[in-house]
Amino acid sequence: MIIPLYNERENVDLLYEAVKQVLESCEYSYEMIFVDDGSTDGTRELLKAHAEKDSALRVICFRRNFGQSAAMAAGFKKACGNVVVAMDGDLQNDPQDIPKLMKKLNEGYDVVSGWRKNRKDKLFIRKIPSRMANRLICSITDVKLHDTGCSLKAFRKEVIDGIRLYGELHRFIPALARIEGARISEVVVNHNPRRFGKSKYNITRTFRVLMDLSSLNFFLKYLRNPLRFFGKIGLWLNFFALLGTLWTGYMMGIKQVPLMDVNVLLTLTFLLWVAGFQFLFFGLVAALIVKTGERRGVTLAPLLDIQDGKHGKNH
Repeated sequence: MIIPLYNERENVDLLYEAVKQVLESCEYSYEMIFVDDGSTDGTRELLKAHAEKDSALRVICFRRNFGQSAAMAAGFKKACGNVVVAMDGDLQNDPQDIPKLMKKLNEGYDVVSGWRKNRKDKLFIRKIPSRMANRLICSITDVKLHDTGCSLKAFRKEVIDGIRLYGELHRFIPALARIEGARISEVVVNHNPRRFGKSKYNITRTFRVLMDLSSLNFFLKYLRNPLRFFGKIGLWLNFFALLGTLWTGYMMGIKQVPLMDVNVLLTLTFLLWVAGFQFLFFGLVAALIVKTGERRGVTLAPLLDIQDGKHGKNH
């Protein structure tokens, strides 16, 4: 169980008790990993106090706020179970839905995402932008989910181990998992209004999401065959270089224009030839790297560089 938190002091005790009660009622062995993302309101101290009393709870503390993707990545890295469930720490996700995700996962899926069908958020600030973003994400990633932004998800560990997160990519984990060939489904889950604390969502996150979505679109298209990207640029550059060569030949051979009068065009044509062949070479090298990585079992997903804090308690 992975739960990132940032300044959620009022929710910590209720969250811990609710999650523990549900996990204890399940037939599976479990661990809870709470990731404090640089909180300054006392969240960290409460988490450490619970970890001192509960051997099933592990706490990871960041020295400063790195964002939800980094927090989830740190939790995924430390998780030991065969299945990893992630959820928000603001009590808007309902821990009672965890068995429902597990049941769906056991039907043969690799990723099960929650669908907040009856979402308890403000219409214009959260609901409408979320619906628009969801349609955009689904159209680009070709992952058909009703609610890509829901943090309540269940993953098989072997799938999540092949994914590296940065920026706001935690929203696109199903799409990244699809690159690895994962089978994806969703279930309707409860969504509660926020009782304590303040939402960490603001309009600047929308721009970050759009930027990461652009990067993800590039990865989905060209990750397995980068020669298509570099080769396309190289061929266009060579096409214009060919036009420049023909025009230069026409000007000097037919029109008898002196060399000094076409030296700029000649130089530009030469640079286009060089740039075109360089892009083709880059594409070949990138394709070679991808093929070599696939043969060695290396996952060529986005890389993450995060700074871990110290555990609240070592287990």
